[in-house]
Amino acid sequence: MQHNQSIKTWENRLADRMSAGRASEGAGCIAWWGFSPARNLLRLGPVTFDGEVNILLVGSGDPRHILKTVADSPDKQNLHIWVIETSMEVVARQLLLLYLTLLPQERMGINEKTEVFLELFGNGEIRSQTEETLRRAAAELILSVTETTEEAMHACLNTTLLKFRERDELTRIFKLWLQETSPAASSPVLMSKAWDYRVRQHLGTRYDSRKGCFDWDLTMKLHEKGCGIISKQQYMQWREKGLAFEMREGIYQITNPTLLSTRVFNQQKGDKVGIRGYWGDIVSSPYLSFGVETDDRSLLKTQNGQHLKTAQDLSYANVQGLFQSLSSRRGCLTAPHSDPDAGMAATLSQQESPSVNDLMPLGGVSVTFLPLDSLQKLPQKQKYRHYFNTIYFSTTCVYQLGPAMRQIAAPDGVLVVELAKYVLDLNKEQEAGFAEKAASSALEAGFEPWREAGSDGVHAVLVQQKKK
Repeated sequence: MQHNQSIKTWENRLADRMSAGRASEGAGCIAWWGFSPARNLLRLGPVTFDGEVNILLVGSGDPRHILKTVADSPDKQNLHIWVIETSMEVVARQLLLLYLTLLPQERMGINEKTEVFLELFGNGEIRSQTEETLRRAAAELILSVTETTEEAMHACLNTTLLKFRERDELTRIFKLWLQETSPAASSPVLMSKAWDYRVRQHLGTRYDSRKGCFDWDLTMKLHEKGCGIISKQQYMQWREKGLAFEMREGIYQITNPTLLSTRVFNQQKGDKVGIRGYWGDIVSSPYLSFGVETDDRSLLKTQNGQHLKTAQDLSYANVQGLFQSLSSRRGCLTAPHSDPDAGMAATLSQQESPSVNDLMPLGGVSVTFLPLDSLQKLPQKQKYRHYFNTIYFSTTCVYQLGPAMRQIAAPDGVLVVELAKYVLDLNKEQEAGFAEKAASSALEAGFEPWREAGSDGVHAVLVQQKKK
């Protein structure tokens, strides 16, 4: 009993630090992107799944695993992906990124789509063309979430199981995006100031020597952890300005409202005040999701010990490749070199934006968003008993991992836990402690490590304990 309490206490501290911690924490209190590269979740573990598969994602933060898993799976496989997030702001972002992913090529060429996706994904400030795409997407998503039919308008943007107040909140967020990108916006939040505030809070007295701090985090942490592809120039620019992807000449000066959220602070008198700003990661970087791993060895070539390509190049190639695979899945083969020039492509700014009904259908694939508080309620519903073939927990949600998981995992179910390898605020001892506590919580939930799994420190792969 004492052991269980110590685990819970440690996990509560971690949850406080990672999810609602001090403003000075580099990881932030909202996960706009994950702390691990995109993986095909069905390839993690000993089981090869055929036919219909149910995957539960808890706190993944972005759709990287969804895109990678679908793109790498056979067309005949039916994939049902269920998503639980920690805030409706993250749900809104997930819906936006999935909407962009599913834009048909006749509406937006794959090269342009890749650029717009990465710009909205990892840039605090965006170009005017991207702002226009965002506005049109937000308007269509408002119609999607306010639709009162029981069936989703698109199988991969299913919000019908969310509570009414959660769908109202999504509508409010999408409308806020429209307001904040409007020329008539009153007192808009300037990302440059919001970003600088976070950097100042994080570094404190080290702010004046911040470039040295940035360089230390890159060379002594990210590079040491195997992310040598992240170039100094790009990482320093992201740490300084929040600009990760600058792929095309243009003016990046419009605040990206999808990276803004409201955080509640306690005042000295006991009152609470909500402040809208940037409260996400300012240390680990959005390059982790798509920009540090690739199957194309040519992209990892080095010369004189230096990488010839950058994390931005990898992110572009990987996201473009995922879009290619997804287009092929719907039976519309395309090739990168045949993509029209962005200036000639039919863009959203030139014609009426497609409704959710017009997006690419991915045969046999559905993505359903569940209420924020649903994790502990799933075991109470007969439908979800022994239902999920793969369950994924992010670093920021490991504290929610408990005994109830054994009731919703399929008999051959696999549990994947994102570890803290790329949470740079943690030292090696804390990183190891995180992995140890995660393993203890998983054991309590009835899962044991998959013995054949390689320990890359990025994910722990576990299977249900064998009955003795």
